[in-house]
Amino acid sequence: MKLLLTEHTKKLIEHGRATSAAQLEGLDEPDHMPVVKLFTPDANCTWLISELDPDDPDLAFGLCDLGFGCPELGSVRISEIESVRGALGLPAERDRHFRPERSLSAYADLARKNGRIVA
Repeated sequence: MKLLLTEHTKKLIEHGRATSAAQLEGLDEPDHMPVVKLFTPDANCTWLISELDPDDPDLAFGLCDLGFGCPELGSVRISEIESVRGALGLPAERDRHFRPERSLSAYADLARKNGRIVA
């Protein structure tokens, strides 16, 4: 399964452009809704991705949970997520049923309280 569909990539880059524009103008960065949820079926890793760098679309920003109880906001390479394998050797997948209900910062607050992403 392809991790990011064309429609996801377009929306993620659009979010990345909005963030870059806000930074250039000295404005508060937008608190985007995540666009896609990625996870490993056999390694307890989850990523809620909200944007891609328009100049480097392999570089994503989102809420990252590697299964150690300390999810955090940060950057990750899509190619790195694609290379992750769990205990059974399964690759990361896209949650086809994920529909965002809150902003990325709201997911981050909830994840910190629960020690994992709750989506």
